[in-house]
Amino acid sequence: MTDDAVPELRASDADRERVAEVLRDALAEGRLDMEEFEERLEATYKARTYAELTPITRDLPAGGAVAPAPVSFTKEPVESGSWAGRIVGGEGSSTGAVAVMSGFQRKGRWTVPKKFTAFAFWGGGEIDLREADFADREVHINCVAIMGGMQVIVPPGVEVVVRGIGVMGGFEHPRDGGPAEPGAPRVVIGGFAFWGGVGVERKVTRAEQKRLKEQRRQERLERRERRRLGGS
Repeated sequence: MTDDAVPELRASDADRERVAEVLRDALAEGRLDMEEFEERLEATYKARTYAELTPITRDLPAGGAVAPAPVSFTKEPVESGSWAGRIVGGEGSSTGAVAVMSGFQRKGRWTVPKKFTAFAFWGGGEIDLREADFADREVHINCVAIMGGMQVIVPPGVEVVVRGIGVMGGFEHPRDGGPAEPGAPRVVIGGFAFWGGVGVERKVTRAEQKRLKEQRRQERLERRERRRLGGS
């Protein structure tokens, strides 16, 4: 894709949110006054193409850069299977979950927001991140379990920080899964457990489990074949 073609492309919600984030930072740093911020923010959410979005931040630093640098909309190829393709921006599919004498699940293909809050009272829930996309490189999951329990499942390679507090309950830290993979998101799990618990564990996806099982089966067959040929 050439740079000349980029301005004609339609902008996504994630693209508009990236620009809005730069504007919020500029307001907090005093680079924009409230009137300018509101005008540019309105233009951001009305923009339909990259050509309309690009001028909005042209005179502002992006991501805390020292020299002004407009938000780039050039789409770089995403390496197959890399974490870059799973950090998608936007607001997330769901901002929270509640279980009162019941249960909830967040699993499969969904987008984890920057902040997700889960509450369980005499109930339980499962928050499965193995196939999820992420709205940001760092996401916060706040779990409150009152006489209930929750399970947070994260894939290998993700950095996990557990900061929850338990009173007659507890927050389980995952087993060490080795160093975080390059580009992987950081998941911060906090909250409060009273007469309840929040478990955090690492698991591969079911598809990966199946692949590993098949791989081990093939290795066993190859070893048997080598022994048979060696003994004949």
